Amino acid sequence: MHQIEFRAMGSQMHAIVDDDSAAAAEALAQVPAWFEAWEQALSRFRPDSELSRLNQAHGQAMPVGPLLWDAVDLAFTTERASGGLVTPTQLSALEAAGYDRSFDALPKSGERPADPEWPLGVPRPAPDLSRAVRRDARQHTLQLADGVRLDLGGVGKGWAADEAARRLAGIGPALVDAGGDISISAARAGATPWTVSIANPFFPDDGLESLQLTRRLGLATSGRDHRRWQRNGRWLHHILDPRTGQPAQTDLITATVLAATTARAEMAAKVALILGSQAGLAWLAARTDLAGCLVMEDGRVLRTDSLAAYTPVMD
Repeated sequence: MHQIEFRAMGSQMHAIVDDDSAAAAEALAQVPAWFEAWEQALSRFRPDSELSRLNQAHGQAMPVGPLLWDAVDLAFTTERASGGLVTPTQLSALEAAGYDRSFDALPKSGERPADPEWPLGVPRPAPDLSRAVRRDARQHTLQLADGVRLDLGGVGKGWAADEAARRLAGIGPALVDAGGDISISAARAGATPWTVSIANPFFPDDGLESLQLTRRLGLATSGRDHRRWQRNGRWLHHILDPRTGQPAQTDLITATVLAATTARAEMAAKVALILGSQAGLAWLAARTDLAGCLVMEDGRVLRTDSLAAYTPVMD
């Protein structure tokens, strides 16, 4: 087994190939460069990224490369699947709330400058992508509506985990952990499962569940326990409710979801967190391809019945 750890996309990355060959080591050595290229295209925090150039195009149609084109296409799919609850059109609202730089660069105290104008008295719903982005497939151009800018952070990281695992799968069974967004390509050698723990947000060194994963799957956790800060004496977080343009008011601390891909798991975890414990659990349970574990702010843990398929039976 070969593995590599590095930092990218504001998160700690970990990639593993269950193969002892020199080819596995060589493939893993390329993974940081893959993430660097993806970040250079998709990061809103890099002023020279392709996404930043699109956000600064002032409503003009801009030719884009295949990576940004595909990421926006995935964002359309994600928005439809989430019923509009996960959309990349909330960058201005994120910045207004205080998430205006990479989280690593925020003050360590978590305190952002006071802003008497925030929160806004009138909710400002996020525009949906069909009105916010015009796509010309023939010219391969994207055009943003006036005042719209995109944040592809969640979509990009989930996609990147899936793509890295797909590329590594040609060498051997692979697991890619992109800051908690986890993609596995297949069971380990000899049909041995990968063991992945769902963390307890109240006791990070303890696991709530130990999952046994034996096929291509994605896992993602959305939470308001780490990426948070204070403004005007109020704790805020980075999961916005597009219906209000403000941090979601929810009784959940974290939502962890398993799905066929990490990108879909990432979307579903955000939906559950935004909806809250009861509606979120019902939303997950209504989709047979999803399994989830939700942690409430009072410490209670809710699980979909489908999660049992991934947890070992104790003798």
